[in-house]
Amino acid sequence: MTVDTAPTEVEVPVSDTAERRFSQSMVVSGTRCFLTYLVFPFLLPVLGVADSVGPAISVPIGLVAIVFNGLSIRRFWRADHRLKWPVSTVNVLVIGFLCYLTIGDIAELAG
Repeated sequence: MTVDTAPTEVEVPVSDTAERRFSQSMVVSGTRCFLTYLVFPFLLPVLGVADSVGPAISVPIGLVAIVFNGLSIRRFWRADHRLKWPVSTVNVLVIGFLCYLTIGDIAELAG
């Protein structure tokens, strides 16, 4: 009689990882909005930092948020999650809003 003592991998349900990816994308998007609309307009001028710093920081954060939202959509569809349509709708709306804001920040940096 042999006893198998090899550790077994714990499998995380795909739907859990999809939900975690959605949460991460919303946190990144929310962080971008928090910085853009609360921290940059009020805190940076108090610290004497130029107004152009906000958009310079917002652009990369916005791009990361767009990627995270795209990954969230992908994960929900690959998992065939029951909430894939509503979550995808929210993600697409957030991506559209982030694209609009990122284009505005780029235009502000350009001149």
